[in-house]
Amino acid sequence: MASEAPAARDRKRHGRHYTPPVLARFLAQRLLRHAEFSDAGVLRVLDPACGDGELLFAVHHEVAIRFPGLRLVLVGYDLDGRALAVARERARAAGIAAQWRRADFLAVEAQLADGSFDAVITNPPYVRTQQLGGSTAQLLSKRFGLRGRIDLTHPFVATLPRLLAAGGVLGLLCANRFLTTKAGANIRRLLVTDLAPVELYDLGDTKLFTAAVLPAIAIARRAGHGDGCRYVSAYEATGETPGEKTLFEALVDPGGSIVEYNGRTFVIEVGELATEPRESTSPDTAGAGRGRDGPPEFTAERRTRRGVAREPEVAWRMSHDAIDSWLERIAETTWRTFGDVARIRVGIKTTADRVFISDRWAQAEPCPESELLLDLITHHDLAPWRTTRAREVRVLYPYDLTSARRTPIDLDEYPAAAAYLRSHRETLAGRRYVTESGRAWYEIWVPQRPHLWREPKLVFPDISDRPRFALDGSGAVVNGDCYWISLPDLADLPAEATRLAYLLMGVANSALGLRFYDVVCGNRLYSGRRRWITQYVSRLPVPDPAASRSAGVIDLVREFVEGRVPDLAAQAELDERVAAAFGVGLRADPDADHRQQGAAGEFARRAAIADRDQAVGGESERQRQPGHDLGDQIGIEVVRATGIP
Repeated sequence: MASEAPAARDRKRHGRHYTPPVLARFLAQRLLRHAEFSDAGVLRVLDPACGDGELLFAVHHEVAIRFPGLRLVLVGYDLDGRALAVARERARAAGIAAQWRRADFLAVEAQLADGSFDAVITNPPYVRTQQLGGSTAQLLSKRFGLRGRIDLTHPFVATLPRLLAAGGVLGLLCANRFLTTKAGANIRRLLVTDLAPVELYDLGDTKLFTAAVLPAIAIARRAGHGDGCRYVSAYEATGETPGEKTLFEALVDPGGSIVEYNGRTFVIEVGELATEPRESTSPDTAGAGRGRDGPPEFTAERRTRRGVAREPEVAWRMSHDAIDSWLERIAETTWRTFGDVARIRVGIKTTADRVFISDRWAQAEPCPESELLLDLITHHDLAPWRTTRAREVRVLYPYDLTSARRTPIDLDEYPAAAAYLRSHRETLAGRRYVTESGRAWYEIWVPQRPHLWREPKLVFPDISDRPRFALDGSGAVVNGDCYWISLPDLADLPAEATRLAYLLMGVANSALGLRFYDVVCGNRLYSGRRRWITQYVSRLPVPDPAASRSAGVIDLVREFVEGRVPDLAAQAELDERVAAAFGVGLRADPDADHRQQGAAGEFARRAAIADRDQAVGGESERQRQPGHDLGDQIGIEVVRATGIP
């Protein structure tokens, strides 16, 4: 797509995020490394969303250097007439022959013959379902055989394998979320069923790309291969000394390294792509954590407290000997996963926060009845182990708290709340999706289970740079920027449920839990922030709660919950006990080469939260969208970890 961006609003609407020349050249170089030319010495190259032609010009530049004399056929499609005019002028000025076609590629691709191109290089538009509209998304899903939530990248990628000749190669630049998210399963499926990936680059928070999403590059061939797929990741690190290599030199180097780029330090890690769960090869298949069908993390179907649970499609991850060996040892001592033992719920989503949520209810006219104004836990209130109310935020919760089912209040019984809600009726009734789903106009969109709020629960933020799992017994409601686990879901007996909750917190808030997340889930945002959503948290491992080493974790977490200060020494003690519960021991050499320790080298470090109350994402509370949170800019002190190999 073009390198000169139009207005930001137009860019968001159409998903136009423009490829910087330096990134375009890198993508072209990697594409050409795997390209096969015809006997006639011709290379036919397509960009289905070419913008002003940056990617096609990069291919031309690299071919002129590497393969002088090779004849290029360059074809670019785009709907943006202004960008195509720029492309034509650039091509004319440089003496480059190319075909620039103004058209909706998805509307015309069926007119192109199978195998029309030897290579496709593309940065397809990124437009989420919310911008596409539900009906459009459904039509695209049906036409291209896509599943679940999609964005416009998915149908673009779905068209490309057919257009590639045998041995043809795809160079794809897109958001890295396809590597790990449920929504990204469409692209993962296409890349491994219709193509064969050979190189993968998770460019993390390098900011090589101006879009808000983090970029990734995938090189895939329309041919079988037996050499696997090289997987490289680049994430910012602190406290490390960079070497002499440039970022792009490090990305193609066979070994990991540390580099400086634009004044920031990045750890480059190199491994192989793992697209399937790793089965343990240990001869001991009767470990304490194993069921008849193997460890829970590595089976497609599991028996849980709620019956049979099926694994979602597996997220892609990096594989190398150190990581694989560590995961195997964890699997051998895994009793269950978080998803096996707990129902992980998101907090409430009002879709009208300015009406339902406030820290100034006393000033409201009229002020709703106090029994309907419930304390609200947000991400600001969470630190590891305990909730601490940062502000007196409350939510108007118009439901019967004694009912296990969603039962809205009778407004006639609450005249003050009724008057308040009616004063905002235009806003609330404007949420047509609420009334069209058969609900009252004054209801919350996602109220969850009203009777569970008064029960003890584990709460953790949707987005944070470090785990902040806390126990709450106040009866507060949980906001949509957090997730929660109700203790009655863990066990029938309260004492047993509490012990298991302590064990879950201990694992989640430990160095081992953080490393496991990064290795297996790997969903990273800018500034080291992570998404702690159900899909990922459900995969965290749980050791056998009846084992003596687990009891040590439970006892220490109880001390934290009851008031012991979790200073660095206490945190190190927790890390040691959690590692022992999984039988992985302690690091013998804390200064060993961290390049074999996962994305961004952060698996070898432990961070303590220094200040939870800094601004979130550089954004004021008023600017934040209802039910969403852009994440925490948290001050941290970095120290060396124990208990991780």
